[in-house]
Amino acid sequence: MNYYSLNNYLKDTFHTKVYKISINAGFTCPNRDGTLDTRGCIFCSGAGSGDFSGSSSLSISEQIEEGKKRVASKIGNDGKYIAYFQAFTNTYAPVEKLRTIYEEAINHPDIVAISIGTRPDCLPPDVLDLLEELNRLKPVWVELGLQTIHENTAGYIRRCYPLETYDDAMKELKKRGITVITHIILGLPGESEKDMLESVKYVVNSGIDGIKLQLLHVLKNTDLAKDYEIGKFECLEMDEYISLVVKCLEIIPDNIVIHRMTGDGDKKILIAPEWSGDKKHVLNALTKAIQMHQSSI
Repeated sequence: MNYYSLNNYLKDTFHTKVYKISINAGFTCPNRDGTLDTRGCIFCSGAGSGDFSGSSSLSISEQIEEGKKRVASKIGNDGKYIAYFQAFTNTYAPVEKLRTIYEEAINHPDIVAISIGTRPDCLPPDVLDLLEELNRLKPVWVELGLQTIHENTAGYIRRCYPLETYDDAMKELKKRGITVITHIILGLPGESEKDMLESVKYVVNSGIDGIKLQLLHVLKNTDLAKDYEIGKFECLEMDEYISLVVKCLEIIPDNIVIHRMTGDGDKKILIAPEWSGDKKHVLNALTKAIQMHQSSI
């Protein structure tokens, strides 16, 4: 079992140290503004999954400079950066506004690519055309929050779009040569190991370039937290999660980049699982488990 890590991909592609800078461009989401719902996805924090993003009160350029300062001790003066539009739905705006925001990032001399987190149902033709145009200047990645292929679970988490919408978005993005990274959450309530592996297999076969495997976090002030507190479900234990990730890696071919194998919720609002708060320990355990599995093959 070999896998292609994001670090290795960045070194192979850009030939230097590259860090992601998380950007908050002040977007909202159709799942929050009343278009589809007002409550958001059941697991989503008040920051729209952008708890580590910059401040939307700053310009895009200012957020990039702030992000550079945060990692200056690690990267020095010679590194490059990816502008990651993370908070909320980052294609949910008129195309003229999107052009202004994206161009400010992509024209920054230290930015080598932009990565845009969004929903598959927020990619109209004019936005897709803009992404194709910008992709000719610097690499544009689109990160799709699918989370699961199972409609019962999708209904429970209030995703508010069917699987066919993801399929259509993939088709249109790949037709335009845009890199796609799909997010899958492991540990969603009611899903078996088989269900989760089916989601991974599906997105692998959908034509993705990268994947993020995200541990389910229960965060304060979410509807998921209410269900957790009344005992409606239990979170995965660390050994369960690590075993599951190893099984996922077995079915992900090594031409697909693994952008994430866990994820860490903001400790100030993290309720469960508590073990996920020690990211370094979790990553070390994952590395050890993967090495042991490789040596046993």
